[in-house]
Amino acid sequence: MESFVGKVMTVKGPVEPAELGVTDAHDHLFLASHAMRGQEFQDPDKAIEEVSGASAGGLRTIVDLTPIGLGRRPELLRQVSAATGVHVVGATGFHRDEHYPAGHWALESTDDVLGVRMLTDIREGMHPTDWVGGDLLDPARAGVIKLGASYQHISRQERRRLEVGGAVCAQTGVPIVVHTEIGTAGDEIIDVLVGAGAPVNRIVLAHLDRNPDWEWHAELIARGVSVVYDTPGRIKYFPDSTLLDLIEAVVAAGWGDRVMLGLDLGRRDYFRAYGGGPGLTYLMERFVPRLEKRIGPDAVRQILVANPARVFTLSPIA
Repeated sequence: MESFVGKVMTVKGPVEPAELGVTDAHDHLFLASHAMRGQEFQDPDKAIEEVSGASAGGLRTIVDLTPIGLGRRPELLRQVSAATGVHVVGATGFHRDEHYPAGHWALESTDDVLGVRMLTDIREGMHPTDWVGGDLLDPARAGVIKLGASYQHISRQERRRLEVGGAVCAQTGVPIVVHTEIGTAGDEIIDVLVGAGAPVNRIVLAHLDRNPDWEWHAELIARGVSVVYDTPGRIKYFPDSTLLDLIEAVVAAGWGDRVMLGLDLGRRDYFRAYGGGPGLTYLMERFVPRLEKRIGPDAVRQILVANPARVFTLSPIA
Protein backbone atom coordinates (compact mmCIF):
# COMPACT_ATOMS: atom_id res chain seq x y z
CA MET A 1 0.00 0.00 0.00
CA GLU A 2 3.03 2.28 0.27
CA SER A 3 2.58 3.39 -3.36
CA PHE A 4 -0.92 4.66 -2.51
CA VAL A 5 0.09 6.86 0.43
CA GLY A 6 -1.58 10.24 0.01
CA LYS A 7 -4.45 8.73 -2.01
CA VAL A 8 -7.93 7.54 -1.09
CA MET A 9 -8.59 3.92 -2.05
CA THR A 10 -11.98 3.55 -3.72
CA VAL A 11 -13.50 0.38 -5.20
CA LYS A 12 -12.40 1.62 -8.63
CA GLY A 13 -8.87 2.36 -7.48
CA PRO A 14 -6.89 5.16 -5.82
CA VAL A 15 -8.00 8.78 -6.24
CA GLU A 16 -6.70 12.13 -5.06
CA PRO A 17 -8.33 13.31 -1.82
CA ALA A 18 -9.53 16.47 -3.56
CA GLU A 19 -11.68 14.31 -5.84
CA LEU A 20 -13.93 13.10 -3.02
CA GLY A 21 -16.02 16.27 -2.74
CA VAL A 22 -19.14 16.06 -0.58
CA THR A 23 -18.85 12.77 1.31
CA ASP A 24 -21.34 10.60 3.16
CA ALA A 25 -18.83 9.14 5.61
CA HIS A 26 -20.99 6.25 6.86
CA ASP A 27 -23.45 4.35 4.75
CA HIS A 28 -24.40 0.97 3.32
CA LEU A 29 -25.44 0.09 -0.24
CA PHE A 30 -25.64 -3.71 0.25
CA LEU A 31 -26.18 -5.47 3.55
CA ALA A 32 -27.53 -8.74 4.96
CA SER A 33 -27.11 -9.27 8.69
CA HIS A 34 -27.94 -12.22 10.92
CA ALA A 35 -29.13 -9.63 13.47
CA MET A 36 -31.58 -7.90 11.10
CA ARG A 37 -33.53 -10.61 9.33
CA GLY A 38 -35.94 -9.26 6.75
CA GLN A 39 -34.03 -5.99 6.35
CA GLU A 40 -31.57 -7.20 3.70
CA PHE A 41 -30.90 -5.10 0.61
CA GLN A 42 -28.88 -6.60 -2.25
CA ASP A 43 -30.43 -5.19 -5.46
CA PRO A 44 -27.87 -3.26 -7.57
CA ASP A 45 -30.54 -1.52 -9.64
CA LYS A 46 -32.14 -0.08 -6.51
CA ALA A 47 -28.74 0.95 -5.19
CA ILE A 48 -28.02 2.76 -8.45
CA GLU A 49 -31.42 4.46 -8.27
CA GLU A 50 -30.78 5.60 -4.70
CA VAL A 51 -27.24 6.82 -5.34
CA SER A 52 -28.24 8.60 -8.56
CA GLY A 53 -30.81 10.63 -6.66
CA ALA A 54 -28.24 11.61 -4.04
CA SER A 55 -25.70 12.46 -6.72
CA ALA A 56 -28.16 14.88 -8.29
CA GLY A 57 -28.26 16.67 -4.94
CA GLY A 58 -24.48 17.08 -4.78
CA LEU A 59 -23.19 13.89 -3.12
CA ARG A 60 -19.87 12.81 -4.63
CA THR A 61 -18.53 10.02 -2.37
CA ILE A 62 -20.00 7.28 -0.16
CA VAL A 63 -17.98 5.40 2.44
CA ASP A 64 -19.68 2.00 2.54
CA LEU A 65 -19.01 0.50 5.97
CA THR A 66 -20.46 -2.97 5.42
CA PRO A 67 -17.78 -5.32 6.82
CA ILE A 68 -16.99 -8.99 6.23
CA GLY A 69 -19.88 -11.40 6.72
CA LEU A 70 -22.72 -8.86 6.45
CA GLY A 71 -23.60 -9.15 2.77
CA ARG A 72 -20.72 -7.01 1.55
CA ARG A 73 -20.70 -6.94 -2.29
CA PRO A 74 -17.53 -5.24 -3.54
CA GLU A 75 -18.18 -6.13 -7.17
CA LEU A 76 -21.61 -4.47 -6.96
CA LEU A 77 -20.15 -1.43 -5.19
CA ARG A 78 -17.89 -1.00 -8.20
CA GLN A 79 -20.89 -1.41 -10.52
CA VAL A 80 -22.82 1.29 -8.64
CA SER A 81 -19.84 3.64 -8.71
CA ALA A 82 -19.36 3.13 -12.45
CA ALA A 83 -23.06 3.68 -13.18
CA THR A 84 -23.45 6.82 -11.07
CA GLY A 85 -20.04 8.49 -11.12
CA VAL A 86 -20.06 8.57 -7.31
CA HIS A 87 -16.87 7.39 -5.59
CA VAL A 88 -17.36 4.47 -3.19
CA VAL A 89 -14.88 3.48 -0.48
CA GLY A 90 -15.30 -0.16 0.59
CA ALA A 91 -14.56 -1.69 3.99
CA THR A 92 -12.81 -4.67 5.46
CA GLY A 93 -13.09 -5.65 9.12
CA PHE A 94 -15.74 -7.17 11.37
CA HIS A 95 -18.81 -5.91 13.22
CA ARG A 96 -19.79 -6.49 16.86
CA ASP A 97 -20.70 -10.00 18.01
CA GLU A 98 -24.46 -9.72 17.52
CA HIS A 99 -24.13 -9.69 13.74
CA TYR A 100 -22.53 -13.16 13.51
CA PRO A 101 -24.39 -16.43 14.19
CA ALA A 102 -22.89 -19.04 16.49
CA GLY A 103 -20.18 -20.99 14.68
CA HIS A 104 -19.38 -18.25 12.14
CA TRP A 105 -15.71 -18.35 11.18
CA ALA A 106 -15.27 -14.70 12.21
CA LEU A 107 -15.97 -15.74 15.80
CA GLU A 108 -13.82 -18.87 15.77
CA SER A 109 -10.79 -17.99 13.63
CA THR A 110 -7.38 -17.27 15.07
CA ASP A 111 -6.02 -13.74 15.23
CA ASP A 112 -3.69 -14.61 12.37
CA VAL A 113 -6.58 -15.60 10.09
CA LEU A 114 -8.51 -12.43 10.93
CA GLY A 115 -5.45 -10.30 10.29
CA VAL A 116 -4.59 -11.99 6.99
CA ARG A 117 -8.16 -11.56 5.80
CA MET A 118 -8.14 -7.83 6.51
CA LEU A 119 -4.67 -7.36 5.03
CA THR A 120 -5.69 -9.24 1.89
CA ASP A 121 -8.80 -7.07 1.47
CA ILE A 122 -6.61 -3.98 1.69
CA ARG A 123 -3.55 -5.08 -0.28
CA GLU A 124 -5.00 -7.44 -2.89
CA GLY A 125 -8.77 -6.98 -2.96
CA MET A 126 -12.11 -7.92 -1.43
CA HIS A 127 -13.66 -11.19 -2.54
CA PRO A 128 -17.38 -11.06 -3.49
CA THR A 129 -18.22 -13.97 -1.20
CA ASP A 130 -17.48 -14.81 2.43
CA TRP A 131 -13.98 -15.89 1.43
CA VAL A 132 -11.02 -17.20 3.41
CA GLY A 133 -8.59 -17.89 0.54
CA GLY A 134 -8.21 -18.11 -3.22
CA ASP A 135 -7.37 -15.98 -6.26
CA LEU A 136 -9.08 -12.70 -7.13
CA LEU A 137 -9.75 -11.26 -10.57
CA ASP A 138 -9.57 -7.46 -10.97
CA PRO A 139 -10.26 -6.94 -7.26
CA ALA A 140 -11.70 -3.90 -5.51
CA ARG A 141 -9.47 -3.00 -2.56
CA ALA A 142 -10.80 -1.92 0.82
CA GLY A 143 -10.03 1.65 1.83
CA VAL A 144 -11.26 1.58 5.43
CA ILE A 145 -11.44 -0.86 8.36
CA LYS A 146 -14.81 -1.29 10.10
CA LEU A 147 -14.98 -2.70 13.64
CA GLY A 148 -17.60 -2.78 16.40
CA ALA A 149 -18.23 -2.93 20.13
CA SER A 150 -21.29 -3.71 22.27
CA TYR A 151 -23.39 -1.51 24.54
CA GLN A 152 -21.33 -0.12 27.43
CA HIS A 153 -18.64 -2.78 27.03
CA ILE A 154 -16.31 -4.60 24.66
CA SER A 155 -16.74 -8.38 24.60
CA ARG A 156 -13.74 -10.70 24.58
CA GLN A 157 -14.22 -11.46 20.87
CA GLU A 158 -14.76 -7.79 19.99
CA ARG A 159 -11.61 -6.85 21.88
CA ARG A 160 -9.67 -9.46 19.93
CA ARG A 161 -10.93 -8.11 16.60
CA LEU A 162 -10.20 -4.54 17.67
CA GLU A 163 -6.65 -5.53 18.57
CA VAL A 164 -6.12 -7.24 15.23
CA GLY A 165 -7.68 -4.31 13.37
CA GLY A 166 -5.48 -1.85 15.22
CA ALA A 167 -2.40 -3.81 14.19
CA VAL A 168 -3.60 -3.90 10.56
CA CYS A 169 -4.11 -0.14 10.66
CA ALA A 170 -0.55 0.29 11.90
CA GLN A 171 0.74 -1.89 9.03
CA THR A 172 -1.25 -0.26 6.23
CA GLY A 173 -2.13 3.35 7.09
CA VAL A 174 -5.81 2.59 6.45
CA PRO A 175 -8.24 4.39 8.82
CA ILE A 176 -10.55 2.59 11.26
CA VAL A 177 -14.23 3.42 11.85
CA VAL A 178 -15.72 1.80 14.96
CA HIS A 179 -19.39 1.19 15.69
CA THR A 180 -20.14 2.42 19.21
CA GLU A 181 -23.41 0.88 20.38
CA ILE A 182 -25.68 3.79 21.32
CA GLY A 183 -22.58 5.95 21.52
CA THR A 184 -20.93 4.10 24.42
CA ALA A 185 -17.49 2.63 25.29
CA GLY A 186 -15.61 5.29 23.33
CA ASP A 187 -12.69 5.60 25.74
CA GLU A 188 -12.23 1.84 25.95
CA ILE A 189 -12.28 1.49 22.16
CA ILE A 190 -9.57 4.13 21.79
CA ASP A 191 -7.47 2.46 24.49
CA VAL A 192 -7.61 -0.94 22.80
CA LEU A 193 -6.84 0.35 19.31
CA VAL A 194 -3.96 2.58 20.40
CA GLY A 195 -2.61 -0.25 22.54
CA ALA A 196 -2.56 -2.42 19.41
CA GLY A 197 -0.54 0.17 17.49
CA ALA A 198 -3.18 2.22 15.66
CA PRO A 199 -2.29 5.94 15.44
CA VAL A 200 -5.01 7.80 17.32
CA ASN A 201 -5.60 10.16 14.38
CA ARG A 202 -6.56 7.15 12.24
CA ILE A 203 -9.51 6.30 14.53
CA VAL A 204 -13.11 7.38 13.88
CA LEU A 205 -15.95 6.73 16.31
CA ALA A 206 -19.40 6.24 14.74
CA HIS A 207 -22.84 6.71 16.30
CA LEU A 208 -21.71 8.94 19.16
CA ASP A 209 -24.65 11.17 18.27
CA ARG A 210 -26.99 8.48 19.60
CA ASN A 211 -25.67 9.68 22.96
CA PRO A 212 -25.73 13.44 22.20
CA ASP A 213 -23.50 14.58 25.06
CA TRP A 214 -21.29 17.17 23.41
CA GLU A 215 -18.99 17.63 26.40
CA TRP A 216 -18.14 13.94 26.44
CA HIS A 217 -17.64 13.97 22.68
CA ALA A 218 -15.23 16.88 23.07
CA GLU A 219 -13.24 14.87 25.63
CA LEU A 220 -12.96 11.94 23.21
CA ILE A 221 -12.05 14.16 20.27
CA ALA A 222 -9.39 15.85 22.39
CA ARG A 223 -7.64 12.48 22.55
CA GLY A 224 -7.05 12.78 18.78
CA VAL A 225 -9.91 10.85 17.16
CA SER A 226 -12.56 12.00 14.69
CA VAL A 227 -16.30 11.28 14.86
CA VAL A 228 -18.98 10.59 12.29
CA TYR A 229 -22.50 11.62 13.23
CA ASP A 230 -24.89 9.40 11.30
CA THR A 231 -28.48 9.80 12.52
CA PRO A 232 -29.92 12.60 10.32
CA GLY A 233 -33.52 11.74 9.56
CA ARG A 234 -33.70 8.95 12.15
CA ILE A 235 -36.51 10.49 14.17
CA LYS A 236 -36.93 7.29 16.18
CA TYR A 237 -33.80 8.32 18.07
CA PHE A 238 -34.46 12.07 18.36
CA PRO A 239 -35.45 15.00 16.13
CA ASP A 240 -32.89 16.54 13.81
CA SER A 241 -32.84 19.61 16.04
CA THR A 242 -31.05 17.57 18.72
CA LEU A 243 -28.32 16.60 16.26
CA LEU A 244 -28.08 20.18 15.01
CA ASP A 245 -27.64 21.36 18.62
CA LEU A 246 -24.92 18.76 19.13
CA ILE A 247 -22.94 19.71 16.02
CA GLU A 248 -23.30 23.41 16.80
CA ALA A 249 -21.90 22.84 20.31
CA VAL A 250 -18.98 20.70 19.13
CA VAL A 251 -18.07 23.23 16.42
CA ALA A 252 -18.33 26.10 18.90
CA ALA A 253 -15.94 24.21 21.18
CA GLY A 254 -13.35 24.27 18.39
CA TRP A 255 -13.67 20.71 17.07
CA GLY A 256 -15.27 21.31 13.67
CA ASP A 257 -12.22 19.78 12.01
CA ARG A 258 -12.96 16.38 13.59
CA VAL A 259 -16.63 15.92 12.62
CA MET A 260 -18.04 14.09 9.60
CA LEU A 261 -21.60 13.23 8.57
CA GLY A 262 -23.32 10.13 7.21
CA LEU A 263 -26.76 8.57 7.06
CA ASP A 264 -25.99 4.95 7.99
CA LEU A 265 -28.88 3.49 5.99
CA GLY A 266 -28.39 0.02 7.42
CA ARG A 267 -31.92 -1.31 6.91
CA ARG A 268 -34.01 -1.96 3.80
CA ASP A 269 -36.77 0.23 5.27
CA TYR A 270 -34.48 3.27 5.17
CA PHE A 271 -34.26 3.38 1.36
CA ARG A 272 -36.66 5.26 -0.89
CA ALA A 273 -35.90 2.76 -3.65
CA TYR A 274 -37.42 0.03 -1.46
CA GLY A 275 -40.42 2.16 -0.47
CA GLY A 276 -39.03 3.48 2.83
CA GLY A 277 -37.11 6.47 4.12
CA PRO A 278 -35.41 8.82 4.88
CA GLY A 279 -33.40 7.82 1.80
CA LEU A 280 -29.95 8.78 0.59
CA THR A 281 -31.08 12.23 -0.60
CA TYR A 282 -31.95 13.29 2.94
CA LEU A 283 -28.48 14.49 3.88
CA MET A 284 -28.14 17.18 1.23
CA GLU A 285 -31.81 17.99 0.65
CA ARG A 286 -33.08 18.19 4.21
CA PHE A 287 -30.32 18.17 6.82
CA VAL A 288 -27.48 20.21 5.34
CA PRO A 289 -29.60 23.34 4.60
CA ARG A 290 -30.62 23.44 8.27
CA LEU A 291 -27.03 22.85 9.39
CA GLU A 292 -25.78 25.72 7.23
CA LYS A 293 -28.18 28.07 9.02
CA ARG A 294 -26.67 26.99 12.34
CA ILE A 295 -22.92 26.99 11.65
CA GLY A 296 -22.50 28.58 8.21
CA PRO A 297 -21.50 27.17 4.81
CA ASP A 298 -17.75 27.21 5.45
CA ALA A 299 -18.02 25.03 8.56
CA VAL A 300 -20.41 22.69 6.74
CA ARG A 301 -18.00 22.36 3.84
CA GLN A 302 -15.24 21.44 6.25
CA ILE A 303 -17.43 18.70 7.72
CA LEU A 304 -18.61 17.33 4.38
CA VAL A 305 -15.50 17.80 2.22
CA ALA A 306 -12.24 18.67 4.00
CA ASN A 307 -12.54 16.32 6.98
CA PRO A 308 -13.38 13.13 5.00
CA ALA A 309 -10.65 13.95 2.49
CA ARG A 310 -8.14 14.02 5.34
CA VAL A 311 -9.46 11.03 7.30
CA PHE A 312 -9.75 8.60 4.38
CA THR A 313 -6.40 9.45 2.81
CA LEU A 314 -3.94 6.60 3.32
CA SER A 315 -1.26 7.72 5.74
CA PRO A 316 2.46 6.88 5.80
CA ILE A 317 3.40 3.84 7.85
CA ALA A 318 5.59 4.63 10.84
